[in-house]
Amino acid sequence: MNGDYSERLPQEGECRNEEECGILDAASEAARRVLEEIEALAGTTACKSVQLVRLRKWAEEHGCWFNDRSQFGDFIDRGSENEVYLSPNSKEIVKLNDFRYSDDNLTSFFERIKAHNKYFDACPYKMIGFAENREGHVCAVLVQPYIDDARLATNQEIHDEFLRIGFRPEDNGAYYTNSLHDIFDAVDGNVLVGGDGHLYFIDTIIYPSDTGGVDKYNSLSPRAKSSNRM
Repeated sequence: MNGDYSERLPQEGECRNEEECGILDAASEAARRVLEEIEALAGTTACKSVQLVRLRKWAEEHGCWFNDRSQFGDFIDRGSENEVYLSPNSKEIVKLNDFRYSDDNLTSFFERIKAHNKYFDACPYKMIGFAENREGHVCAVLVQPYIDDARLATNQEIHDEFLRIGFRPEDNGAYYTNSLHDIFDAVDGNVLVGGDGHLYFIDTIIYPSDTGGVDKYNSLSPRAKSSNRM
């Protein structure tokens, strides 16, 4: 792909999206192999920097490294972890995710994307490769559908939707859990109501329950840090 985000079929050795080539699963497996190698050699799971170097090389070799960010469309926002672009056809949102919420290795990132697509399949992520963001950091390139005629969901609407899909509030509603996953950052700016009346969870943080996700989120999230200072 190397610098081409145009609408075309992938050539041999190239991958254009998860459905065609399984980029999410393949990249997750490549990162897992690095984790196992470092853990065996050094007895530590802290290998995020090594994983990023290896994943860039892997992406370049498999034709899913993007050289030119301009092909993603118009830059529209910078969140706590994503650079956000509106695609040239205005039908997709492209996010360059810098893995901020994976503190020492990338396992939680790949688990999070898969969990998001399970719970919020109305607005799934497709992983199409890797690229550098404006700060020069290696990022996952994620694509979501653009939600037409959207407004921000209210806290009550978000709460009711979580109850409907089997989650309950914890810590006075700071996050929601179903005892399998804990979901953070489901606030009005990250949940939309489309013109069709459906709720679309476009940007949440998900950790497996009982794995220290609360402490990890609080240590990494600018939103949590700001709240703790108040």
